[in-house]
Amino acid sequence: MSLEKDITQKMKEAMKAKDKPKLEAIRAIKNAILQEKTKAGGGDEIDQATEMKMLQKLVKQREDSAEIYKKEDRNELAEKELFEANIIKEFLPEQLSEDEIRAEIEKIITETGASSMKDMGKVMGMANKQMAGRADGKLISEIVKAKLQ
Repeated sequence: MSLEKDITQKMKEAMKAKDKPKLEAIRAIKNAILQEKTKAGGGDEIDQATEMKMLQKLVKQREDSAEIYKKEDRNELAEKELFEANIIKEFLPEQLSEDEIRAEIEKIITETGASSMKDMGKVMGMANKQMAGRADGKLISEIVKAKLQ
């Protein structure tokens, strides 16, 4: 089932259950899908890689907002943002653990023959492609830097 159809179905379920907080999070995803479709050059369908990037971006935005709210001692707003982030995460594939990411990166480094920081771009390109939607790019970058130094 495409993400858009899945979102529409979940939206109907949240409406029937009168689950307003969940409905808000799902509407945010629906809105992002519509924005992506109406972009210049966008079509009727969004490819899966774009969907994953979009969902990850939405999660990151909410987590960043929650962090700011916590610093400002606005815990009720931080909780709302984290709740929405968790709802959005339900639509992402299962995330890799740090150990699994390290193993994947080791394999990529071996495959590419990377030995120094000069090869970071090559390793990052392959890593981001292989782990798209299943790992945080920042964490991938940190691990690659540590391995190549």
